[in-house]
Amino acid sequence: MNDETLLRFHRRAVATRSVSGEEDALAADIAAILANAGAAPDRLGKNVWAVVGPAGAPLLCLCTHLDTVPPAPGWTRDPLVPEVVAGRIYGLGSNDAKASVAAMTAATLRLAPDLDALGLRLLLALTAEEETRCAGAEALVPHLVARGLRPAGVIVGEPTGLDVAVAQKGLLVLELVAHGDARHAAHGHATGARNAIHGLARDLVALAGLDLGPPHPTLGPVTLEPTIVRGGTARNMVPAEATCLLDVRVNPEPSPHVLTARVRSVCEGEVRVVSDRLVPCEIDAGHPLVQAALGARPGARTFGSRGVSDWVFWAKVAPAIKVGPGRSERSHTADEYVEEAEVLAGARFYEEAVRRCAGRLEPAAA
Repeated sequence: MNDETLLRFHRRAVATRSVSGEEDALAADIAAILANAGAAPDRLGKNVWAVVGPAGAPLLCLCTHLDTVPPAPGWTRDPLVPEVVAGRIYGLGSNDAKASVAAMTAATLRLAPDLDALGLRLLLALTAEEETRCAGAEALVPHLVARGLRPAGVIVGEPTGLDVAVAQKGLLVLELVAHGDARHAAHGHATGARNAIHGLARDLVALAGLDLGPPHPTLGPVTLEPTIVRGGTARNMVPAEATCLLDVRVNPEPSPHVLTARVRSVCEGEVRVVSDRLVPCEIDAGHPLVQAALGARPGARTFGSRGVSDWVFWAKVAPAIKVGPGRSERSHTADEYVEEAEVLAGARFYEEAVRRCAGRLEPAAA
């Protein structure tokens, strides 16, 4: 796949709607492209994957996601019609993460003839529903491992400007529930009815000063943000319940259990755990996978990522890093774009990083 074909493929992927849960068309299109190139793709639901290279060699995985968020308000162009202006490719998902999809696919096909000589096997894994619950990777990773495809290392493609994330925050979602007494609003004060919104407000103020533990050297502090507030059922009724979702970006320490206990210690209302499955990840900066990536792009920095990705499920089975073309700041924005040069540089980076992994990775234990 030459550069011109790569950019055409990227625009074609952007033009194919793949909002989270609607990835079938894009997965089928990419599967056909891989099959035509002799890469023997396979499918698991809306996920598509392929393995190239000699059996028994250390397996390296290139993984990114097919899905996008829905278009944000404020687009000034059709989000599903890729438009190239002065070297920028505008379109939904052009940056996050179809730049990585195109670059990883191109790198896989370019490397395929050389993998015997490199002594490497390459797994391309393109997942579904990453933008919602990471459900695609959650299903695909154990499926691949059960088929004997446990990688010795994983490169997760996300827009990082080709800097290398060596750590990633986890996500703890809590729901704060304040209870009150349902009354006609005209009689609430006179009867001493508890207003659930008042209780919720007091708890949110208390949380603003909560000690969430010391900062992580790479990931920085644990953060807690109230995100969705609900309360009341009628304009003239004292609410019996008010709720708020809490988005907590966690580090390896303190644990989600400890953080939940700290939240409960300052709140009068009920605190429910909605999700604690997306755990934090990290890799030693001296790991051969990290060094191969840094060698492929001299001048790249290592950093800790605040965003969650499919890395969380690969971390259970193999060392991993997160790196890809584009910029995270453009993700989920109106008029999202990526530079053509970034897509091309991404493919070259992945190709060189894989080559530098040759001889450095040991086959994973079964």
